[in-house]
Amino acid sequence: MNDNEQAWIHELLNGNEAAFRRLVEEYQHLVYNTVLSIVQNEADAEELTQDVFVQAHRSIGGFKGDAKLSTWLYRIAGSKALDHLRRKKAKKRLAWLYREPIDPEAATEIPVFYHPGVALEQKEQAALLFRLIRQLPDKQRLAFTLNQAEGLSAQEIAPVLGISAGAAESLLFRARSRLRELLQEAEKK
Repeated sequence: MNDNEQAWIHELLNGNEAAFRRLVEEYQHLVYNTVLSIVQNEADAEELTQDVFVQAHRSIGGFKGDAKLSTWLYRIAGSKALDHLRRKKAKKRLAWLYREPIDPEAATEIPVFYHPGVALEQKEQAALLFRLIRQLPDKQRLAFTLNQAEGLSAQEIAPVLGISAGAAESLLFRARSRLRELLQEAEKK
């Protein structure tokens, strides 16, 4: 962390609103892309991005400055996105109690998601990959997304997940291995 970031953190801790606006301006795309890669829904990603910055504003006093601001925001973004998916999954599990019977085949359909950064000719492959990524355990999904979508190394992912660099490398390895298995299964079908 350089002196400029430390001065910026000091301003944030002192409640400087201009410093917080700068935080939003500088990191909103990073947060949005991270969340979008996890939740795979643009409207949800926009809402969650706002939630991330609301939480950052509320909890800036608890920021110790022992990590970079981007690491802290990745941690909040990842947690918010995964919590959102868990709530959504729980709602789906209970939804059958409150609605009329539906076509069972339609109920198992997963909506197709296209990330805005994916070229048109690669959309079909990307849709398959995103469906497979959804099947990874939460920590593997987050590590893989941060690595592939945001370009973070295992050393940069480790503090976001609160684990060692070796554990982050292990998560990435297991995520890639599982995705290979899932891809091979999908190709057989």
